[in-house]
Amino acid sequence: MESTGKTTPLTWRLRVQLDDSPGALARVTIRLAERDCNVLALAVIPVPGGVIDELVVQVAPGLLPADLVEAIRAEGGRCIGITNADVRDLVDAPTAALRAAGNAVRHPGSVCDALRAVLAADSVVVVPRGSEGDLDDDKPGHHVRVLTRDGSVVVARRGWSPFTQVELARAAALIDLLDESGTATPQPTALISADGMALVLRAGDLGDEDAVAALHARCSMRTLFTRYHSGMRTLPRRWLHRLLSPPRGSTVVAQCADQVVALGQLIRTSTPDTAEISLLVEDAWQHRGVGTALLCALADTARAAGYRELVAWCLPSETGLARTAARAGLETAVRREDGLLRLSITPTPAPLRRPTPTVPARIGGTR
Repeated sequence: MESTGKTTPLTWRLRVQLDDSPGALARVTIRLAERDCNVLALAVIPVPGGVIDELVVQVAPGLLPADLVEAIRAEGGRCIGITNADVRDLVDAPTAALRAAGNAVRHPGSVCDALRAVLAADSVVVVPRGSEGDLDDDKPGHHVRVLTRDGSVVVARRGWSPFTQVELARAAALIDLLDESGTATPQPTALISADGMALVLRAGDLGDEDAVAALHARCSMRTLFTRYHSGMRTLPRRWLHRLLSPPRGSTVVAQCADQVVALGQLIRTSTPDTAEISLLVEDAWQHRGVGTALLCALADTARAAGYRELVAWCLPSETGLARTAARAGLETAVRREDGLLRLSITPTPAPLRRPTPTVPARIGGTR
């Protein structure tokens, strides 16, 4: 069963601006030590006109972020950003960048994940060319657009602290490296099912409306009911746009020849670190690994976008998605809520399941 209780993180990552005077940083660390805080890591980030000090601090139970901010302010400093931290934040920036680049070259589906690690961003997503101008500019410095050689636009966002020029230079260097290796952004992935059928996983777009309508027409009433929890025979035309271009999420389709045979969606919820997912697999393609491949692709996207939990709502008798998550190597927890099963999936990295774009991957006999 999933626990609903939340605990205050005991490790925090802070960015601090201090007066340029001898001993300023030492006085801050002493002040933190007096509050039973242990500084686990320290980095100095050059910025125009000076530097920013980044600290990873382990605090005593009950000490709040506001207490840390006040301790810094008491020594004449200014906290310009604070967020919860984990063990990964103890890796120095050059090491983290090298690891991220290596992982992105080995597993092209993790490019956004790698860029998120280099930038310590909240989310990194690929957006359609031309739509990047619609982004909210009310927090200058908190999001950045990167144009890759293949014309893709990658958008990184970070709410807890503005990006620095040093970080943007690292991100540009990573994109240049991946451009040279031919893996700048996620590309369609070729897959081969257990019975030898070739498929492609790719992002859905509005040009797929007719193919997605035909997919629904080929699905049985049982499959459609499992997906939508209502009786329907055909998909209302007005739904197609939202399925393929959701305003708060993304869509992945599985295509065989000229037919879309499956569709998966990732939709942002009101909880910042949680997204809702759904899968629809044509009856003839169930139990052939298509659902597992879709779920893996959605997990990659979710992790790069900063989500820590994927939620799906299932009928009490429906266990297919839970089995699919298990076969994908993703941790799950289930609880009953409002007559349905709430399936919570952790988008844990599983490098062995990621195919490369140049060598088709064989997928097993799963849904």
